[in-house]
Formats: sequence, C-alpha cells, structure tokens
Amino acid sequence: MIYAAVLCKNKMNTITKNFLKVSTAAGLTVLLGLYIAASSTITEKTIPENTGEDKTMKNKIIKSDDEWKKLLTPEQYKVLRKGGTECAFTGKFFDYHGTGVFTCAGCGAELFSSTNKFESGTGWPSFFAAIDKARIIEKTDKSLGMSRTEILCSRCEGHLGHVFNDGPQPTGLRYCINSAALNFKLENNSPETKDGSDGTSPSRKPENAGGPDGRVNVPVSRSLETATFGGGCFWCTEAAFRLLDGVKSVEVGFMGGQTKNPSYKDVCTGKTGHAEVSKVTFDPKTTTYEKLLEIFWKVHDPTSLNRQGADVGTQYRSAIFYYSPEQKAAAEKSRDEHQEKLGTKIVTEIIPAVEFYKAEDYHQNYYSINSNAPYCRMTITPKLEKLKK
Repeated sequence: MIYAAVLCKNKMNTITKNFLKVSTAAGLTVLLGLYIAASSTITEKTIPENTGEDKTMKNKIIKSDDEWKKLLTPEQYKVLRKGGTECAFTGKFFDYHGTGVFTCAGCGAELFSSTNKFESGTGWPSFFAAIDKARIIEKTDKSLGMSRTEILCSRCEGHLGHVFNDGPQPTGLRYCINSAALNFKLENNSPETKDGSDGTSPSRKPENAGGPDGRVNVPVSRSLETATFGGGCFWCTEAAFRLLDGVKSVEVGFMGGQTKNPSYKDVCTGKTGHAEVSKVTFDPKTTTYEKLLEIFWKVHDPTSLNRQGADVGTQYRSAIFYYSPEQKAAAEKSRDEHQEKLGTKIVTEIIPAVEFYKAEDYHQNYYSINSNAPYCRMTITPKLEKLKK
C-alpha cells in the first residue's frame, strides 16, 4: 500500500510538472501571438497621454516615396519630401491675407494661424509663432555653408522651411515657410483676399530693344550712359550702385536669356536663361564706368559659378553686359587687374547687352523701402557698410 501510494504520488507530480510546462509554453505562445498581431496592425505612432505632446500630432503619417509622389504636386513633393525651396515672391501665400489656419500640405496638420503671420519683406510667408511647438520638429541644417534651423511637420516630417531669431515680439522668431508646404483653411464667413499671391504679373515690353541681332547700343541720352551688371541677387547690387554720386537711376530686371517678357517666377525656374541684373544710368561727368566696375567686383564674389551665397542658379551668375567697345575693353582690363589679386579664377561673363526686361515693381528700390527686413539687415546692410569704408 505504501509503495502504491508513493508510486501514485510520483505520477501525480510528473503529470503536474508536464501540465505546467505545457501551460507555460502555451501561455507564452499566446502572448507572443497577440504581440505580433498587435504590432502588425500598428502603423502610426501613439504618444502616451502624459507626455505633454499635442494630441492632434499623436498619429504619425508614414508613406512610401511613391505614395508621396502620387499624393503631392511636383512642387509640393520637391519642397516637402526633398527639402527644396521655392523662389522668393513666387508662392501663393507670401502676400496672402485670409483669416484662418495654415495647414501642412502633406498631412493636413494645423500649423500656423493667420493672426501670427507678418510681413517680413523676404518674399516667403512668415510667422512669429506656431499654433503649438509640438507640431514642429527642429533640426540643424548645415547645408549651403552655414548653420540654420530647419523645421518640419511633426506628423508627416515634411520640410516646411527654417526658423530664425530675427522676428518680431513677443517671440522674436521668424518661421520662414514655403508656400508649397502649406494649404489654407478659411475661417467661417471670412472674405478671402489674395493680393497678387498667385505669382502672376503683367507682361512687360523690353526696354531699349536692339536690332535683329538683339544687341543694344542706344544710349539713354547724349549726356548719360548705361551699364548693366549681374552679380547675384539684384537687391544687393542695386543698393550698392545707388551709393555712387553721378548714378541717376538703377533698375533691376533680367537680361541674357531667350524667354520674352519673363516674370520673376519664370526666371527663378532657371529655364529662361536670364540673369538677375541691375541697369545703371549714370553721368560720366560725375562718375566713371571704371568706378562702377569697382563696385561690381566688391559687392559679389566673381569666382563663384552660378551662385552667390545661398542663392544658387544660373540667374545668379556673374556677368557684365557691355554697350560699346569701350565698355568691353574697360571691363576686360578691370577683370584682368582683379584676377592678379585673386587666387581663384574669375568666372564673370563679359558679353554684349541685349534686351532688358524690367522686374516687377516690388523689386525696384527694394533695400531703400525694406531696409529693416531680415534679409536686408543680415545680407545687404553689411555689404553696404563695407563699401562705405
């Protein structure tokens, strides 16, 4: 009996151990299966309630590159997914005055209120605050030879633009945003005002149009002369030439391309062949062409091919457009003299002047009108102060 009882007890222990092993294994299998199933259905990030993050940003939008291409326009894709930048004054929202909310063009997240929008003079929509900082991701951007703070939508991580510490109070910030990265949601019963923000402009006739070969050799008057220079952004060169006594006027526009009556938006595509230029009318009795050349060499980098600082493209090339054999000879002589002082080859074109197309009115005398704008204060003013020394 004792033997039978011990035997029975041992069998029961064995059965119990085996049952526990099976149960444990089954339990783990079930838990693992539930975890895998749950993981396979989760495609969006969920932010815990106690993180303090904006609840509207809790669902990440994750798409393949092909999916983004199908969803976005080419311009939106270039900006949002490839970190591109649209040309200044060409976006639909830089001069937009509707009342409502600006949303991400990629995912619809509400990012900026129209009440926080201000005129920065840069040609891009500018805001001094986001609706909520949790809706923006900040990243260090060291491209273009400088350090900037890039901003992205926190929901879809689409590139929006950059933020700078030169904005108005109360934040002192300037969120500089690409129009292509935004959509707009009008407030109920708010009239929509869109003053020229679609980038359209009236056609302009070429001034001083030349003969069949396109060359221009017509002086403005018997007492005044004309000189035209391309040296990067024409806001800078225009302001610099205005410093000289004897300069009667400076007009900014486009020259050297094949497209007739181009708009600023057209030239920014880089497909028109035009350069941004400043056309200077001056009195040779008061100042000389050689003095204009000195300003030209100092106000830009003539060794930089199709680029001046952050401005990149053939429209920013270095060029001297001459109106006479005398101007050509003076330009070539001045170039050679400056080449001896530089270690890098000058890439400036010296070519005959052709049709000049005046740029839109808001580009004319830009620095004088917008000297407190961030771009003017950071880029143009230092150059002018250096020239005055």
